Amino acid sequence: MTGTTDLGRALHAWRDRTRPAEVGLPGDGPRRAPGLRREELAQLAGLSVDYVVRLEQGRATNPSPQVLSALARALRLTTAERDHLFVLAGQAVPGAGQVSDHVPAGVQRLLDRLTGTPLSVYDAAWNLITWNPLWAALFGDPPTSRGLARNAVWWSFVEPPAGYPQAVGRETGHRAAFVSDLRAASARYPTDAGLAALVAALRDRSTDFVALWDSGVVGTHEPLTKTVRHAAVGELTLDCDILAALGADLRIMAFSVPEGSETAERLRLLEVVGNQELAPRG
Repeated sequence: MTGTTDLGRALHAWRDRTRPAEVGLPGDGPRRAPGLRREELAQLAGLSVDYVVRLEQGRATNPSPQVLSALARALRLTTAERDHLFVLAGQAVPGAGQVSDHVPAGVQRLLDRLTGTPLSVYDAAWNLITWNPLWAALFGDPPTSRGLARNAVWWSFVEPPAGYPQAVGRETGHRAAFVSDLRAASARYPTDAGLAALVAALRDRSTDFVALWDSGVVGTHEPLTKTVRHAAVGELTLDCDILAALGADLRIMAFSVPEGSETAERLRLLEVVGNQELAPRG
Protein backbone atom coordinates (compact mmCIF):
# COMPACT_ATOMS: atom_id res chain seq x y z
CA MET A 1 0.00 0.00 0.00
CA THR A 2 1.55 3.28 -1.09
CA GLY A 3 1.26 6.65 0.57
CA THR A 4 -0.80 7.89 -2.36
CA THR A 5 -3.23 4.98 -2.01
CA ASP A 6 -3.56 5.78 1.68
CA LEU A 7 -4.30 9.38 0.71
CA GLY A 8 -7.00 8.32 -1.72
CA ARG A 9 -8.64 6.03 0.80
CA ALA A 10 -8.60 8.72 3.48
CA LEU A 11 -10.12 11.30 1.14
CA HIS A 12 -12.84 8.86 0.11
CA ALA A 13 -13.62 8.04 3.75
CA TRP A 14 -13.77 11.71 4.76
CA ARG A 15 -15.98 12.46 1.75
CA ASP A 16 -18.34 9.61 2.65
CA ARG A 17 -18.77 10.84 6.22
CA THR A 18 -19.50 14.47 5.23
CA ARG A 19 -23.23 15.07 4.79
CA PRO A 20 -24.24 17.69 2.20
CA ALA A 21 -26.29 19.58 4.79
CA GLU A 22 -23.15 20.01 6.92
CA VAL A 23 -21.49 22.02 4.16
CA GLY A 24 -24.51 24.03 3.04
CA LEU A 25 -25.51 21.83 0.11
CA PRO A 26 -29.01 20.44 -0.56
CA GLY A 27 -29.62 16.74 0.02
CA ASP A 28 -30.73 16.45 -3.62
CA GLY A 29 -32.89 13.36 -3.22
CA PRO A 30 -31.80 9.71 -2.83
CA ARG A 31 -28.06 8.97 -2.93
CA ARG A 32 -26.07 5.79 -3.24
CA ALA A 33 -23.98 7.03 -0.31
CA PRO A 34 -24.93 9.63 2.31
CA GLY A 35 -21.75 11.67 1.91
CA LEU A 36 -20.50 14.16 -0.64
CA ARG A 37 -20.25 13.33 -4.29
CA ARG A 38 -16.90 13.92 -5.95
CA GLU A 39 -18.45 16.78 -7.91
CA GLU A 40 -19.52 18.44 -4.67
CA LEU A 41 -16.11 18.05 -3.04
CA ALA A 42 -14.49 19.50 -6.16
CA GLN A 43 -16.86 22.48 -6.06
CA LEU A 44 -16.24 23.15 -2.37
CA ALA A 45 -12.46 22.88 -2.73
CA GLY A 46 -12.21 24.83 -6.00
CA LEU A 47 -10.72 21.84 -7.84
CA SER A 48 -11.63 19.96 -10.99
CA VAL A 49 -13.66 16.79 -10.65
CA ASP A 50 -11.03 14.93 -12.66
CA TYR A 51 -8.34 15.94 -10.19
CA VAL A 52 -10.40 14.72 -7.22
CA VAL A 53 -10.94 11.40 -9.03
CA ARG A 54 -7.22 11.05 -9.72
CA LEU A 55 -6.38 11.83 -6.08
CA GLU A 56 -8.77 9.18 -4.80
CA GLN A 57 -7.57 6.62 -7.33
CA GLY A 58 -3.90 7.23 -6.57
CA ARG A 59 -3.16 8.65 -10.02
CA ALA A 60 -2.32 12.18 -8.84
CA THR A 61 0.86 12.68 -6.86
CA ASN A 62 2.33 15.53 -4.84
CA PRO A 63 -0.75 17.72 -4.27
CA SER A 64 0.37 21.18 -3.18
CA PRO A 65 -0.12 22.53 0.36
CA GLN A 66 -2.72 24.93 -1.08
CA VAL A 67 -4.72 22.03 -2.54
CA LEU A 68 -4.48 20.09 0.72
CA SER A 69 -5.65 23.10 2.73
CA ALA A 70 -8.62 23.54 0.38
CA LEU A 71 -9.54 19.86 0.78
CA ALA A 72 -9.23 20.11 4.57
CA ARG A 73 -11.62 23.07 4.64
CA ALA A 74 -14.09 21.45 2.26
CA LEU A 75 -14.15 18.23 4.29
CA ARG A 76 -14.34 20.10 7.62
CA LEU A 77 -11.27 18.30 8.97
CA THR A 78 -10.02 18.87 12.48
CA THR A 79 -6.50 20.17 12.97
CA ALA A 80 -5.24 16.64 13.70
CA GLU A 81 -6.95 15.30 10.58
CA ARG A 82 -5.53 18.16 8.51
CA ASP A 83 -2.04 17.27 9.75
CA HIS A 84 -2.63 13.61 8.87
CA LEU A 85 -3.75 14.64 5.38
CA PHE A 86 -0.45 16.46 4.86
CA VAL A 87 1.51 13.41 6.05
CA LEU A 88 -0.36 11.10 3.68
CA ALA A 89 0.35 13.48 0.80
CA GLY A 90 4.06 13.59 1.61
CA GLN A 91 4.00 17.28 2.53
CA ALA A 92 5.48 18.86 5.62
CA VAL A 93 2.87 19.46 8.28
CA PRO A 94 2.38 23.23 8.75
CA GLY A 95 4.52 24.16 11.73
CA ALA A 96 3.71 26.27 14.74
CA GLY A 97 6.02 28.99 13.41
CA GLN A 98 4.09 29.36 10.16
CA VAL A 99 0.96 31.35 9.39
CA SER A 100 -1.85 28.80 9.13
CA ASP A 101 -4.71 28.89 6.63
CA HIS A 102 -6.64 26.10 8.38
CA VAL A 103 -10.25 26.90 9.24
CA PRO A 104 -11.34 24.62 12.12
CA ALA A 105 -14.52 22.64 11.56
CA GLY A 106 -16.39 24.55 14.27
CA VAL A 107 -15.55 27.92 12.75
CA GLN A 108 -16.52 26.65 9.30
CA ARG A 109 -19.88 25.38 10.58
CA LEU A 110 -20.56 28.80 12.07
CA LEU A 111 -19.80 30.42 8.71
CA ASP A 112 -22.04 27.92 6.92
CA ARG A 113 -24.99 28.95 9.06
CA LEU A 114 -24.61 32.70 8.47
CA THR A 115 -25.80 32.56 4.88
CA GLY A 116 -27.54 35.96 5.03
CA THR A 117 -24.35 37.81 6.04
CA PRO A 118 -21.49 38.51 3.61
CA LEU A 119 -18.44 36.92 5.26
CA SER A 120 -14.79 36.45 4.35
CA VAL A 121 -12.02 34.77 6.33
CA TYR A 122 -8.34 35.75 6.43
CA ASP A 123 -5.22 34.30 8.03
CA ALA A 124 -2.91 36.20 10.38
CA ALA A 125 -1.21 37.88 7.40
CA TRP A 126 -4.58 38.94 5.94
CA ASN A 127 -4.48 36.47 3.07
CA LEU A 128 -8.02 35.67 1.93
CA ILE A 129 -8.75 32.02 2.75
CA THR A 130 -12.45 31.51 2.14
CA TRP A 131 -15.72 33.38 1.73
CA ASN A 132 -19.41 32.64 1.48
CA PRO A 133 -21.62 32.97 -1.63
CA LEU A 134 -23.18 36.26 -0.49
CA TRP A 135 -19.73 37.85 -0.11
CA ALA A 136 -18.93 36.79 -3.67
CA ALA A 137 -22.28 38.14 -4.88
CA LEU A 138 -21.52 41.49 -3.22
CA PHE A 139 -17.89 41.88 -4.26
CA GLY A 140 -17.40 39.42 -7.09
CA ASP A 141 -15.27 36.29 -7.09
CA PRO A 142 -11.76 37.05 -5.80
CA PRO A 143 -8.70 36.59 -8.00
CA THR A 144 -7.93 32.96 -8.76
CA SER A 145 -4.21 33.50 -8.22
CA ARG A 146 -2.88 33.38 -4.69
CA GLY A 147 -0.25 35.53 -3.03
CA LEU A 148 -0.48 39.31 -3.18
CA ALA A 149 -3.62 39.23 -5.33
CA ARG A 150 -5.48 37.62 -2.40
CA ASN A 151 -4.12 39.84 0.38
CA ALA A 152 -6.34 42.47 1.99
CA VAL A 153 -3.41 44.66 3.12
CA TRP A 154 -2.11 44.72 -0.45
CA TRP A 155 -5.60 45.69 -1.63
CA SER A 156 -5.66 48.57 0.85
CA PHE A 157 -2.18 49.98 0.23
CA VAL A 158 -1.31 49.03 -3.34
CA GLU A 159 -3.92 47.56 -5.65
CA PRO A 160 -7.44 46.24 -5.03
CA PRO A 161 -8.81 43.59 -7.40
CA ALA A 162 -10.28 44.87 -10.64
CA GLY A 163 -13.84 46.07 -10.09
CA TYR A 164 -13.59 45.69 -6.30
CA PRO A 165 -15.92 48.22 -4.63
CA GLN A 166 -14.76 50.56 -1.90
CA ALA A 167 -16.13 48.56 1.00
CA VAL A 168 -12.84 47.67 2.63
CA GLY A 169 -11.64 51.18 3.14
CA ARG A 170 -8.34 52.99 2.80
CA GLU A 171 -8.95 55.18 5.84
CA THR A 172 -5.91 55.98 7.97
CA GLY A 173 -7.29 54.14 11.00
CA HIS A 174 -8.09 51.03 8.99
CA ARG A 175 -4.64 51.03 7.42
CA ALA A 176 -2.95 51.54 10.77
CA ALA A 177 -4.80 48.50 12.10
CA PHE A 178 -3.56 46.44 9.14
CA VAL A 179 0.04 47.51 9.84
CA SER A 180 -0.31 46.69 13.53
CA ASP A 181 -1.67 43.26 12.63
CA LEU A 182 1.25 42.51 10.31
CA ARG A 183 3.79 43.72 12.86
CA ALA A 184 2.25 41.47 15.53
CA ALA A 185 2.09 38.54 13.11
CA SER A 186 5.75 39.03 12.22
CA ALA A 187 6.59 38.71 15.92
CA ARG A 188 4.52 35.54 16.30
CA TYR A 189 5.77 33.95 13.07
CA PRO A 190 9.36 35.19 12.63
CA THR A 191 10.33 32.31 10.30
CA ASP A 192 7.37 32.54 7.95
CA ALA A 193 8.87 33.35 4.53
CA GLY A 194 5.55 34.32 2.96
CA LEU A 195 4.83 36.89 5.66
CA ALA A 196 8.33 38.36 5.38
CA ALA A 197 7.95 38.59 1.59
CA LEU A 198 4.59 40.35 1.98
CA VAL A 199 6.06 43.01 4.29
CA ALA A 200 9.02 43.50 1.93
CA ALA A 201 6.73 43.89 -1.08
CA LEU A 202 4.54 46.40 0.75
CA ARG A 203 7.59 48.41 1.78
CA ASP A 204 8.77 48.40 -1.82
CA ARG A 205 5.47 49.52 -3.33
CA SER A 206 3.84 51.80 -0.75
CA THR A 207 5.39 54.83 0.92
CA ASP A 208 2.29 55.06 3.12
CA PHE A 209 2.95 51.56 4.42
CA VAL A 210 6.61 52.40 5.09
CA ALA A 211 5.64 55.52 7.04
CA LEU A 212 3.15 53.64 9.23
CA TRP A 213 5.44 50.63 9.74
CA ASP A 214 8.44 52.76 10.70
CA SER A 215 6.39 54.97 13.00
CA GLY A 216 5.49 52.04 15.24
CA VAL A 217 1.83 53.02 15.03
CA VAL A 218 -0.63 50.91 17.00
CA GLY A 219 -4.06 50.60 15.47
CA THR A 220 -7.20 48.58 16.11
CA HIS A 221 -10.02 47.63 13.78
CA GLU A 222 -12.98 49.85 14.55
CA PRO A 223 -16.45 49.22 13.08
CA LEU A 224 -16.87 50.84 9.66
CA THR A 225 -19.91 51.81 7.63
CA LYS A 226 -19.47 51.49 3.89
CA THR A 227 -21.57 52.13 0.82
CA VAL A 228 -21.37 49.69 -2.07
CA ARG A 229 -22.88 50.57 -5.44
CA HIS A 230 -23.94 47.26 -6.90
CA ALA A 231 -24.80 46.96 -10.58
CA ALA A 232 -27.72 44.58 -10.03
CA VAL A 233 -29.42 45.70 -6.80
CA GLY A 234 -28.31 49.31 -6.36
CA GLU A 235 -26.70 51.05 -3.40
CA LEU A 236 -26.13 49.17 -0.15
CA THR A 237 -24.94 50.72 3.11
CA LEU A 238 -23.36 48.09 5.33
CA ASP A 239 -21.67 47.92 8.71
CA CYS A 240 -18.30 46.15 8.62
CA ASP A 241 -16.91 44.40 11.69
CA ILE A 242 -13.71 42.40 12.14
CA LEU A 243 -14.11 39.32 14.32
CA ALA A 244 -11.24 37.15 15.56
CA ALA A 245 -11.07 33.37 15.90
CA LEU A 246 -8.24 33.56 18.40
CA GLY A 247 -7.42 29.88 18.78
CA ALA A 248 -6.99 29.58 15.01
CA ASP A 249 -5.48 33.07 14.54
CA LEU A 250 -8.06 33.96 11.89
CA ARG A 251 -9.87 37.19 11.06
CA ILE A 252 -13.51 37.15 9.94
CA MET A 253 -14.82 40.20 8.11
CA ALA A 254 -18.59 40.46 8.45
CA PHE A 255 -20.93 42.91 6.73
CA SER A 256 -24.33 43.44 8.36
CA VAL A 257 -27.32 45.73 7.99
CA PRO A 258 -30.20 46.80 10.27
CA GLU A 259 -33.24 44.57 9.86
CA GLY A 260 -36.09 46.32 8.04
CA SER A 261 -33.81 48.78 6.24
CA GLU A 262 -33.79 49.33 2.51
CA THR A 263 -30.33 47.81 2.35
CA ALA A 264 -31.61 44.67 4.12
CA GLU A 265 -34.17 44.23 1.35
CA ARG A 266 -31.53 44.72 -1.32
CA LEU A 267 -29.20 42.27 0.42
CA ARG A 268 -31.97 39.65 0.45
CA LEU A 269 -32.49 40.28 -3.25
CA LEU A 270 -28.77 39.89 -3.83
CA GLU A 271 -28.85 36.57 -1.99
CA VAL A 272 -31.41 35.37 -4.54
CA VAL A 273 -29.69 36.90 -7.57
CA GLY A 274 -26.23 35.65 -6.59
CA ASN A 275 -23.23 36.60 -8.67
CA GLN A 276 -24.46 35.31 -12.00
CA GLU A 277 -23.74 37.56 -14.96
CA LEU A 278 -23.16 40.63 -12.83
CA ALA A 279 -21.11 43.55 -14.09
CA PRO A 280 -18.13 44.77 -12.02
CA ARG A 281 -19.04 47.01 -9.11
CA GLY A 282 -17.39 50.33 -8.47
